[in-house]
Amino acid sequence: MANAPAPSPKDLIHTAIWQETPEADNPFATNTARCRGYDVHGAMVGQARWVQMLWLLMRPELPTGAELDVLEALAVALANPGPRDPSVHAAMCAGVGGSPAASALIAALAVGAGRNGGAREVHDAMTMWRRCGPDLAAWQGYLAASADDPVEIFPDRAHVPGFDAHGAGTPLSVRQCAAALAGLGAGPGTSWLHANLDQAAAAVGLPLSMIGLAACVLHDLGFSPDEGEMLCLLLRLPGAAAHALEQQTVGFKQFPFYRLELDPAATPKEAA
Repeated sequence: MANAPAPSPKDLIHTAIWQETPEADNPFATNTARCRGYDVHGAMVGQARWVQMLWLLMRPELPTGAELDVLEALAVALANPGPRDPSVHAAMCAGVGGSPAASALIAALAVGAGRNGGAREVHDAMTMWRRCGPDLAAWQGYLAASADDPVEIFPDRAHVPGFDAHGAGTPLSVRQCAAALAGLGAGPGTSWLHANLDQAAAAVGLPLSMIGLAACVLHDLGFSPDEGEMLCLLLRLPGAAAHALEQQTVGFKQFPFYRLELDPAATPKEAA
């Protein structure tokens, strides 16, 4: 190994995010790893917060203390969407069925990736914030204005992004998180949204969802829609993992959902 020839420039890895130097006796083992220039194992481990590492992986420089607090608070809010959420439900189904851990997380990612309460809706809502800002009239016409957007693999938008297509009123949980995040100094968009929750819901005709709040906060923090979509997928995985593990332990007889109620006209009665 010591006499191995120097690697060809064609074999070198090029990334602005991560820089590694190998061990002298093993080019496949890491001696020093730096994230955006910061020594990960020699300086960051034991000193940096996880959210700082997350930020550095997405952005070129560390943020201010307030921005870190906001992102960490948002991570707590998104960590577990709960068993009613389709992405968590999918992970629970994988867990109760005895699927491997990766299958549970992949199920959560796949089901939670769409534009109806999923990560793509975060992307859509952040795009709306970029184009419209806090303009309720522009939000009302956003669907028609975006009809000429490039064709995507996702279904067409069916409602103004960031709002609950099936909601009756803005949930207390969304109101509480909006107040907390605005109080932490998330940014002007979040402060405006917190102050105008009811007006926004009335203008759009739908209540704000947690996805819509997350999109606003991530926009205020300077993330792009692509980065926001990826962060939403990542930050909602802990709850999916926890519920999948729980269901793996308790088994299908204690699966916490009612039996599927089918149309009685199309469903034969069970034998007595």
